[in-house]
Amino acid sequence: MIITSKHSIKNIVTAIAVTMFFSCKNNFKEVQKIGMSENEPIGVAENINFKHTDSGKVKAILISPKMLNYANREFPYREFPEGINLEIFEKGKKNTIISDYAIIYDKTGLIDLQDNVRVSTPEKDTLFAEQLYYDQKKELLFTNRPITFRTKQDIIKGVGFDTDKSFTNAEVLEVEGIITVSDNQ
Repeated sequence: MIITSKHSIKNIVTAIAVTMFFSCKNNFKEVQKIGMSENEPIGVAENINFKHTDSGKVKAILISPKMLNYANREFPYREFPEGINLEIFEKGKKNTIISDYAIIYDKTGLIDLQDNVRVSTPEKDTLFAEQLYYDQKKELLFTNRPITFRTKQDIIKGVGFDTDKSFTNAEVLEVEGIITVSDNQ
Protein backbone atom coordinates (compact mmCIF):
# COMPACT_ATOMS: atom_id res chain seq x y z
CA MET A 1 0.00 0.00 0.00
CA ILE A 2 2.78 2.42 0.81
CA ILE A 3 4.30 1.96 -2.63
CA THR A 4 0.94 2.50 -4.33
CA SER A 5 0.34 5.74 -2.38
CA LYS A 6 3.76 7.08 -3.30
CA HIS A 7 3.12 6.27 -6.98
CA SER A 8 -0.33 7.88 -6.82
CA ILE A 9 1.03 11.08 -5.23
CA LYS A 10 3.90 11.14 -7.74
CA ASN A 11 1.45 10.69 -10.65
CA ILE A 12 -0.86 13.44 -9.33
CA VAL A 13 2.03 15.90 -8.90
CA THR A 14 3.32 15.06 -12.39
CA ALA A 15 -0.15 15.53 -13.92
CA ILE A 16 -0.56 18.93 -12.20
CA ALA A 17 2.91 20.07 -13.32
CA VAL A 18 2.29 19.00 -16.93
CA THR A 19 -1.13 20.70 -16.92
CA MET A 20 0.37 23.94 -15.59
CA PHE A 21 3.21 23.81 -18.12
CA PHE A 22 0.89 23.41 -21.13
CA SER A 23 -1.68 25.93 -19.87
CA CYS A 24 0.85 28.79 -19.80
CA LYS A 25 0.61 31.20 -22.74
CA ASN A 26 2.94 33.82 -24.11
CA ASN A 27 0.88 36.92 -23.23
CA PHE A 28 3.62 39.52 -23.20
CA LYS A 29 1.20 42.32 -24.11
CA GLU A 30 -1.07 41.39 -21.21
CA VAL A 31 1.89 41.34 -18.84
CA GLN A 32 2.87 44.82 -20.04
CA LYS A 33 -0.63 46.08 -19.20
CA ILE A 34 -0.37 44.94 -15.57
CA GLY A 35 -0.32 48.02 -13.37
CA MET A 36 -1.53 50.26 -16.21
CA SER A 37 -5.18 51.18 -16.19
CA GLU A 38 -6.92 51.34 -19.55
CA ASN A 39 -8.34 54.68 -18.47
CA GLU A 40 -4.87 56.19 -18.18
CA PRO A 41 -3.02 57.69 -21.17
CA ILE A 42 -0.08 55.78 -22.56
CA GLY A 43 1.85 59.06 -22.78
CA VAL A 44 1.69 62.70 -21.69
CA ALA A 45 3.42 65.55 -23.53
CA GLU A 46 3.70 69.12 -22.28
CA ASN A 47 4.52 72.41 -24.02
CA ILE A 48 4.07 71.04 -27.54
CA ASN A 49 5.35 73.02 -30.52
CA PHE A 50 4.90 70.62 -33.45
CA LYS A 51 5.75 71.67 -37.01
CA HIS A 52 4.47 69.57 -39.92
CA THR A 53 6.51 69.98 -43.10
CA ASP A 54 6.08 68.64 -46.61
CA SER A 55 8.76 69.00 -49.28
CA GLY A 56 10.70 71.41 -47.08
CA LYS A 57 7.72 73.73 -46.52
CA VAL A 58 5.94 74.23 -43.22
CA LYS A 59 2.32 73.12 -43.68
CA ALA A 60 1.09 73.40 -40.08
CA ILE A 61 2.20 74.42 -36.59
CA LEU A 62 0.44 72.97 -33.55
CA ILE A 63 1.01 74.58 -30.15
CA SER A 64 -0.55 73.17 -26.98
CA PRO A 65 0.26 73.16 -23.27
CA LYS A 66 -0.62 69.48 -22.87
CA MET A 67 -1.43 66.34 -24.88
CA LEU A 68 -2.66 63.00 -23.54
CA ASN A 69 -2.02 60.02 -25.83
CA TYR A 70 -4.59 57.22 -25.63
CA ALA A 71 -3.07 55.01 -28.34
CA ASN A 72 -3.58 52.04 -25.98
CA ARG A 73 -7.35 52.12 -26.56
CA GLU A 74 -9.33 50.08 -29.04
CA PHE A 75 -10.33 53.39 -30.71
CA PRO A 76 -7.10 55.42 -30.25
CA TYR A 77 -7.10 59.19 -29.85
CA ARG A 78 -5.04 62.13 -28.63
CA GLU A 79 -6.62 64.63 -26.25
CA PHE A 80 -5.65 68.27 -25.73
CA PRO A 81 -7.39 69.17 -22.42
CA GLU A 82 -5.86 72.66 -22.24
CA GLY A 83 -6.62 73.60 -25.84
CA ILE A 84 -4.71 74.12 -29.05
CA ASN A 85 -3.46 76.86 -31.34
CA LEU A 86 -3.13 75.50 -34.88
CA GLU A 87 -1.78 77.46 -37.83
CA ILE A 88 -2.32 75.96 -41.29
CA PHE A 89 -0.29 77.30 -44.22
CA GLU A 90 -1.43 77.00 -47.81
CA LYS A 91 -0.17 78.95 -50.83
CA GLY A 92 1.51 81.56 -48.65
CA LYS A 93 -1.62 82.16 -46.56
CA LYS A 94 -2.25 81.24 -42.94
CA ASN A 95 -5.48 80.08 -41.30
CA THR A 96 -5.48 80.04 -37.49
CA ILE A 97 -7.62 77.71 -35.39
CA ILE A 98 -7.90 78.15 -31.61
CA SER A 99 -9.96 76.10 -29.17
CA ASP A 100 -10.01 75.45 -25.42
CA TYR A 101 -10.23 71.67 -25.92
CA ALA A 102 -9.54 69.23 -28.77
CA ILE A 103 -9.46 65.51 -29.58
CA ILE A 104 -7.82 63.92 -32.62
CA TYR A 105 -9.21 60.48 -33.52
CA ASP A 106 -6.41 58.54 -35.18
CA LYS A 107 -8.45 55.92 -37.09
CA THR A 108 -10.93 58.34 -38.67
CA GLY A 109 -8.70 61.42 -39.05
CA LEU A 110 -11.41 63.52 -37.41
CA ILE A 111 -10.47 66.46 -35.16
CA ASP A 112 -13.10 67.54 -32.64
CA LEU A 113 -12.57 71.15 -31.51
CA GLN A 114 -14.64 72.31 -28.52
CA ASP A 115 -15.22 75.35 -26.33
CA ASN A 116 -14.50 78.85 -27.62
CA VAL A 117 -13.50 77.70 -31.10
CA ARG A 118 -12.24 80.50 -33.33
CA VAL A 119 -11.06 80.17 -36.93
CA SER A 120 -9.42 83.19 -38.62
CA THR A 121 -8.55 83.47 -42.30
CA PRO A 122 -6.09 85.81 -44.08
CA GLU A 123 -9.10 87.68 -45.52
CA LYS A 124 -10.09 88.59 -41.92
CA ASP A 125 -13.11 86.27 -41.95
CA THR A 126 -13.64 84.78 -38.49
CA LEU A 127 -15.78 81.88 -37.38
CA PHE A 128 -16.86 81.54 -33.73
CA ALA A 129 -18.33 78.20 -32.63
CA GLU A 130 -19.03 76.04 -29.59
CA GLN A 131 -17.84 72.95 -31.45
CA LEU A 132 -16.27 72.39 -34.85
CA TYR A 133 -15.07 69.27 -36.62
CA TYR A 134 -12.23 69.03 -39.13
CA ASP A 135 -12.08 65.99 -41.39
CA GLN A 136 -8.40 65.66 -42.31
CA LYS A 137 -9.05 63.19 -45.12
CA LYS A 138 -11.72 65.27 -46.89
CA GLU A 139 -10.21 68.60 -45.71
CA LEU A 140 -13.60 69.90 -44.56
CA LEU A 141 -14.69 71.95 -41.53
CA PHE A 142 -18.25 71.47 -40.28
CA THR A 143 -20.62 71.71 -37.32
CA ASN A 144 -24.30 71.45 -36.53
CA ARG A 145 -24.05 73.72 -33.48
CA PRO A 146 -24.67 77.50 -33.21
CA ILE A 147 -22.04 79.69 -34.90
CA THR A 148 -21.25 83.30 -35.67
CA PHE A 149 -19.44 83.99 -38.94
CA ARG A 150 -17.96 87.43 -39.47
CA THR A 151 -16.88 88.55 -42.93
CA LYS A 152 -15.79 92.01 -44.11
CA GLN A 153 -19.40 92.84 -44.99
CA ASP A 154 -21.59 90.77 -42.65
CA ILE A 155 -22.02 89.11 -39.29
CA ILE A 156 -24.08 85.95 -39.81
CA LYS A 157 -25.59 83.86 -37.03
CA GLY A 158 -26.82 80.36 -37.68
CA VAL A 159 -26.98 76.75 -36.62
CA GLY A 160 -24.49 74.75 -38.64
CA PHE A 161 -21.56 75.52 -40.90
CA ASP A 162 -19.72 73.80 -43.75
CA THR A 163 -16.59 74.81 -45.63
CA ASP A 164 -13.43 73.52 -47.27
CA LYS A 165 -10.12 74.14 -45.52
CA SER A 166 -9.45 77.38 -47.44
CA PHE A 167 -12.93 78.84 -46.69
CA THR A 168 -13.68 79.32 -50.41
CA ASN A 169 -17.04 77.55 -50.13
CA ALA A 170 -18.15 78.66 -46.65
CA GLU A 171 -21.85 78.16 -45.97
CA VAL A 172 -23.83 79.06 -42.84
CA LEU A 173 -26.74 76.68 -42.33
CA GLU A 174 -30.09 77.56 -40.74
CA VAL A 175 -29.36 81.30 -40.82
CA GLU A 176 -30.93 83.08 -37.84
CA GLY A 177 -29.81 86.58 -38.67
CA ILE A 178 -27.51 88.74 -40.77
CA ILE A 179 -26.08 92.11 -39.76
CA THR A 180 -24.47 94.14 -42.51
CA VAL A 181 -21.38 96.02 -41.41
CA SER A 182 -20.92 99.51 -42.85
CA ASP A 183 -17.45 100.93 -43.58
CA ASN A 184 -18.73 104.50 -42.94
CA GLN A 185 -18.71 104.16 -39.15
